Amino acid sequence: MAKPAWNRNMGLLKSVEDRALSKKIEDDQKKQPAGSAPYFHKDCMSNILLCLPLESLPSSRFVCKPWYNIINSRTFIESHFRRSESVLIFLKSISRGRSYPYSTPYPFHMTSIPEEEGNAFSVEVAFLQSNLKTVPIFGPHIAGSSSKFFIQFMEFKDRKIKVGKYNVSCLGNIRATCNGLILLDNHVKKGLIVMNPVTRKFIALPLGTLCYYLKESYGFALNHVTGDYKLVHLFRDEFEYVTCETLDLATRSWRAVNGPSFGLFNWFGHAPVSAIGALHWIPQLDNSNFIVSMEVENESFHRIPLPQSCTTHDRVMEMGGLLCFVTHEDLNIDIWNLKSVHEGIWTKQYSITKGSLIDMVPLFSLRISGDVVFRRKEDGSFHAYDFKSEVMREFEMDKECNASFGSYLPHVNSLLSWTPTTHILVQKRVGSRFNGFHQMW
Repeated sequence: MAKPAWNRNMGLLKSVEDRALSKKIEDDQKKQPAGSAPYFHKDCMSNILLCLPLESLPSSRFVCKPWYNIINSRTFIESHFRRSESVLIFLKSISRGRSYPYSTPYPFHMTSIPEEEGNAFSVEVAFLQSNLKTVPIFGPHIAGSSSKFFIQFMEFKDRKIKVGKYNVSCLGNIRATCNGLILLDNHVKKGLIVMNPVTRKFIALPLGTLCYYLKESYGFALNHVTGDYKLVHLFRDEFEYVTCETLDLATRSWRAVNGPSFGLFNWFGHAPVSAIGALHWIPQLDNSNFIVSMEVENESFHRIPLPQSCTTHDRVMEMGGLLCFVTHEDLNIDIWNLKSVHEGIWTKQYSITKGSLIDMVPLFSLRISGDVVFRRKEDGSFHAYDFKSEVMREFEMDKECNASFGSYLPHVNSLLSWTPTTHILVQKRVGSRFNGFHQMW
């Protein structure tokens, strides 16, 4: 039985379209350079690249021009940042093989230009190579060291801790972190360095007012109004007043601002926490009844009363876009949140009644899962509280972890930069998971 004419015409039209498409694909393939990667849609390739391991991304940019454009695009950087889980960044001594607390003063001595070990990226060597005309090779500004450190990080996943490596070495101390950027001491030339250890891009900054390390504190935050990163330096002057100076990375110059009221600070032992548009300090070693907050935008200071007295094992942290106060009440751990610096009203959001111990120090909140990570003072072990199952679980330590020594700072491995044209203006919203504890991106 003969097919209808319209059916034969449709089949002929489809055959023509298929041949035209095949010819177009062949022509596109002929135009591609020899040995180039097969063609994929840009969105498809972006999703594939997002699944690559962290250490592969920087080098993958140079596979081909399309990959370079994708990985350096704002869309890709933003997507990667949203998918990145929180980690703890720390320093590990190359010579002694142990971690060092960030507040420890290192015995740096002038010797010679530090040499790279293997294929490691040395911050100091890279700085020297980029400043050969301004920094004398063997002059007094060259800071060598008897101690050299690798910058590493801890990943918390599936009840296990894995040590990740950037293959980056330095001589200086990590002062603060923000959105994947770290603030380093510059021991080649007096000053500071802001660096992304993933991309290995860095920028040199002038040093603020010189001060004894126990009498100062550095904060690092993103101004969500202007989109610029800001450094905040608190320090005690010769009259024991706490003075403040700030630096915008856009201008790279320090300027004095009005500091907190006299008598608010007794110490600078805990690094400040960035949340709800401000930096927050616990100003007392023990039994502090308030925190001191500085708004990043207008640089004004506030004294905010705590819902209860802060003890040695209590901390403030950013969690789900809010500032949280994690405090011990007998054998329970209570979590309070603060939504606004100006209102100063704390709301008790959660109480951990299972598996908590009095010596568990809260470190940070995992930004994807929402779990809170603790570290025990007694044995240095790490634990995480799962709000879904209401269970406190201990992490299995990697062989390279040294839980008995060292300090750590919360960090996010990202591809972000400090320049307004490339960094992502992160907007935080609060969801409803865990009775309000959830961060939506």
